[in-house]
Amino acid sequence: MASFPLSVNEKLIARSRTVGELLAPTSPFDKKCGRENWTVAFAPDGSYFAWSQGHRIVKLVPWSQCLQNFLLHGTKNVANSASTRLARQNSDSGQKNKPCEHIIDCGDIVWSLAFGSSVPEKQSRCVNIEWHRFKFGQDQLLLATGLNNGRIKIWDVYTGKLLLNLMDHTEVVRDLTFAPDGSLILVSASRDKTLRVWDLKDDGNMMKVLRGHQNWVYGCAFSPDSSLLCSVGASKAVFLWDMDKYSMIRKLEGHHNDVVACEFSPDGALLATASYDTRVYVWDPHLGVILMEFGHLFPPPTPIFAGGANDRWVRSVSFSHDGLHIASLADDKMVRFWRIDEEYPVQVAPLNNGLCCTFSTDGSVLAAGQDGSVYFWATPRQVSSLQHLCRMAIRRVMPTSQVKNLPIPSKVVEFLCYQI
Repeated sequence: MASFPLSVNEKLIARSRTVGELLAPTSPFDKKCGRENWTVAFAPDGSYFAWSQGHRIVKLVPWSQCLQNFLLHGTKNVANSASTRLARQNSDSGQKNKPCEHIIDCGDIVWSLAFGSSVPEKQSRCVNIEWHRFKFGQDQLLLATGLNNGRIKIWDVYTGKLLLNLMDHTEVVRDLTFAPDGSLILVSASRDKTLRVWDLKDDGNMMKVLRGHQNWVYGCAFSPDSSLLCSVGASKAVFLWDMDKYSMIRKLEGHHNDVVACEFSPDGALLATASYDTRVYVWDPHLGVILMEFGHLFPPPTPIFAGGANDRWVRSVSFSHDGLHIASLADDKMVRFWRIDEEYPVQVAPLNNGLCCTFSTDGSVLAAGQDGSVYFWATPRQVSSLQHLCRMAIRRVMPTSQVKNLPIPSKVVEFLCYQI
């Protein structure tokens, strides 16, 4: 993580401040293929952080304890240090479980992770619920792991115990996402060209297979209200799905190479997609139009060059919780932080072989995975304008079509539609 190249437009951009790093233990075996860190995740309540250390291993650590260790001992923190372990209270004591570290052996290479928490009011769509083995309570936290052999294993985060083993996929499970509404609906994206919808409150019953991708599916993401699902994959694929009807709404066309990551903005009004064509696009998912393009190669490659190897493949993208910033990871050994209304990054950071990134639950930290270890940076902190706060509040409850019909001036409508 020493020096890294900067384009002419980026030489005056501020570097992000390093917060800390979690270094996986290394051995000669670890340096072989299989130690890639393909996935990192924060629990919805901010209590836990999880990442794939490679070679079947997932590490679960209490996030607050991580931050304390960073402050006390500097930035470096060896992931298996016994000093970071916390005692867990007896689950029968009636008190809330205290976070405890867990090392989970998933039995195969781990490609994807997702945390899920239950809301009791969200009932299973299954009618016959009296025979269910699992009663997921409000204080329960689950971790789903997608594996190289097509299996999905569901773990109890507080105990580290295996709860479910889902086995319908026939190829690598490349991505996982839980519905944000607490229903414990899980969607998996696989190299078998399908997405599958699982109801964990129905003991992991597979509810639906979503077909439409002609090649590998790389990623999937729910909208904040759980009504939409975006899936991305090889051959430039970006699909939007109606998750009430389990039907495809539209295909978003514009990328020139495989699309490997996607995420909705916190208000659901924007969708960010990352592609091997060196670009991150920001879409209005309700209209299917591109609102913003963030390029990682200057000048931007023509479609014929964007469609091949170009040393600037974008590997991951993540939306901040303030709705103003997007983080991207590319093969040029850089992490970039963008504002949704500016053409060039506002901050950059060096990272060799970066594969995945995500913002912490409170949005203050970005975590990025690299060869079994994880690095953390402080995210740009800017006070949102009153206009942006109004836009976020309105777009949480109104799609673009409804905003366009509001009896307000056309310029205000344009701004609320992020047409800037």
